[in-house]
Amino acid sequence: MSTSTLEAPVASATAAPVTAAAPDLATPIGGAMGGVNEFLTFRLGQEEYGIDILRVQEIRSFEMPTRIANAPSFILGVTNLRGVIVPIIDMRLRFHLDNPVNNDTTVTIVLALGRTTVGMVVDGVSDVTTLTHEQMHPAPAFSAVVDSDHIHAIGTIDQRMLILIDIVKLMASPGMGLQD
Repeated sequence: MSTSTLEAPVASATAAPVTAAAPDLATPIGGAMGGVNEFLTFRLGQEEYGIDILRVQEIRSFEMPTRIANAPSFILGVTNLRGVIVPIIDMRLRFHLDNPVNNDTTVTIVLALGRTTVGMVVDGVSDVTTLTHEQMHPAPAFSAVVDSDHIHAIGTIDQRMLILIDIVKLMASPGMGLQD
């Protein structure tokens, strides 16, 4: 079991950003060559999201984890994954979606984030999608009221839009409660 910090810079608590900075779309999020990125796409409510496929360790059917006292509601608890105690985050609750329901399509995506392993619960996994640099657009700038620091870009495939999440940055953020 590892309890080390996640590999992402954490913003200072004293800093007060006014708008979200545009992501560096010239650098592929997964470090892929040639400006092509592969993303695992998944659903949260009616929206479709994507994360760097290189961060995905495995996809498991949802099983209720062991609850941790005094944890935020979006931290469902922990599970034992082949001897490693893994925190399980319900992304539907983390993103304030109304009335998440667990059903046959609900899964846990197990993420390898440096030396840390985290599970995230989503409504369902869609597929692995390859995006070129031209298909990735900067996320709109929001005021400091909207927490969008973890949005890497907006991906487009025909009429489909994907919210591309920098999962390392999101999981390392102070609001996640996963830091040492």
